[in-house]
Amino acid sequence: MTIPDDIAALRRRVLTALALERTPGFNYSGNLLGTRFPLTTPAEVRATIDAGPHLEDEFGEVDIGAVSFLADISMGCTVRANLAPSQRLATVSLGLQFTGAPLRGAIESRGEFECFLEGASSRQGLCRTTLHASGRPVLYGHGAFMVMDPPPGRAMHPIVDAVHAGVAPLDEAGLAPHERAVLARADQALAATHGPRGFLKHFWGMLPEATPAGAHCRTANGAHLGNRVGHMQGGLQIGMALVTAAAALSAEWTVSSISAWFLSPGEGAEIAADARIEQRGRNVALVRTSITGDGGRRVLEAMTTHLRRG
Repeated sequence: MTIPDDIAALRRRVLTALALERTPGFNYSGNLLGTRFPLTTPAEVRATIDAGPHLEDEFGEVDIGAVSFLADISMGCTVRANLAPSQRLATVSLGLQFTGAPLRGAIESRGEFECFLEGASSRQGLCRTTLHASGRPVLYGHGAFMVMDPPPGRAMHPIVDAVHAGVAPLDEAGLAPHERAVLARADQALAATHGPRGFLKHFWGMLPEATPAGAHCRTANGAHLGNRVGHMQGGLQIGMALVTAAAALSAEWTVSSISAWFLSPGEGAEIAADARIEQRGRNVALVRTSITGDGGRRVLEAMTTHLRRG
């Protein structure tokens, strides 16, 4: 049976990202998205991801998980640029304000380092970011990141560009068990979408369902969602919170902003998100979303504002 060219190209991307992951320095999602850093200084970090149909949702816009991933990465890397490569970061809080401009075309971010927080027992870096799509600003963000030591027995490495050009995809016959699980998940996502559009939300498992009180989303945790120490990546947690909050409301509402607080690592075989409508007025709605992991432990709390579409 002949595989359509667009599906074959996406499977090659999945296998090439697995090849890139064999060199320490980035997480799988960063490699899959083709994240690159054309500028890195202690004051500013520029970051981009590969454009293309694999990045689009079913409406032709950039997948919101990819957007929040890039926002988180661009801010975190501005703090990392002021640290030793052996140190680790954990997101403490993050806020994104969307401009309403379409999330279409090539997206790029500019992260800027602010300072290290004074007067606290923990060392926290403060930063901000602006994301552009097709040259237009689509969101403004700010965040706080705590400096930590890596887990016992795990070394941290400098983040490297995820450049797919010139890299040979892995041979399926030689995949390790965790790599085979990533490919199987990708094949399941492609079977559901029959093409690249919408692939990412199926691959990441960001498929919420409405409930009487709001919305619920549950996904298997693993390397496809993990950060560099194996926990669910912070930007993808934001993406999961955004899509679950949006599912709590009808299509006549659009998200305006999110404020999120990270409470514990995204650990466990499954990650769940539950959204509840706190207030719904004529033009503005407020939704609270909780993400939980192993044993129901709270991982993230988020509040989103939504505006009625014009």
